[in-house]
Amino acid sequence: MVIPETIQIEKTNNRLAIQVSLSGLSYCCFNTLNNTVSSFNTVVFDLSNPEIKIEAHYAAAFETYPELTAQYDEIQVVHSNSLTTLVPASLFDENYLASYMQYNTKVFESDFFSYDAITEYQINLVYIPYVNINNFLIDKYGSFDYKHANSVLVGRLLGESKNSEHKTMYVHFDQKHFEIAVIQNEKLLLFNSFEYKTVEDFIYYILFTAEQLSLNPEHFPLTLLGDISTESDFYKIAYKYIRNVSLLDVEDLRWNNYFSEAENRKNYILFNS
Repeated sequence: MVIPETIQIEKTNNRLAIQVSLSGLSYCCFNTLNNTVSSFNTVVFDLSNPEIKIEAHYAAAFETYPELTAQYDEIQVVHSNSLTTLVPASLFDENYLASYMQYNTKVFESDFFSYDAITEYQINLVYIPYVNINNFLIDKYGSFDYKHANSVLVGRLLGESKNSEHKTMYVHFDQKHFEIAVIQNEKLLLFNSFEYKTVEDFIYYILFTAEQLSLNPEHFPLTLLGDISTESDFYKIAYKYIRNVSLLDVEDLRWNNYFSEAENRKNYILFNS
């Protein structure tokens, strides 16, 4: 009887989270022994030449940043786009993912659909992942888990709202799009993604959303996070039209890293992945 050789895989006690999009990627390394973020980085692609395929940009990043090719015990990929919709668990059937998406996104027969279960809040987020990026990463890593950035965002913001009876509007700001979530004591009242080009686009969608939910700009709290600061023109225009504007308090998140408030606010999704 031949006893097969046992392959010993040494644990690294490190985990990689990589947030992917068509314009770039961000990644952070976690030390799993104390659940701290040891390092992070953001890579913005030069998209001036449309003939360069997205896979080539990712290949270049993997050649440039050694953290992406190191050994990890676990790899979490987070897809970042606005191709999502939320479905209550009571109305959800995984056989009809395309049907849920067609109400707010143009879908094609060739599209691949996936979903994340936000189990604690009985919500499912249906989305279209980047299949070409997943395929590239399979060649690099062999296997990994993946989910959508909005699943992380919604789950964490619902937790932030615990025991708060105020209807709070959260806005997560990113390049070219932002997400609005209106939450009251762990209940999601609204969630949507909006593309923007100007500060006027930004404030229009915020005020329009407030009007639809009968939120008075003199009273409701607006909490901003993501790639935004008090010096941003987007923050300033929000402050002009809404009385109670603030940046998300990220002190609890900073317990697991040594980075600044601004870095934690900008990388809120990545650091919570």
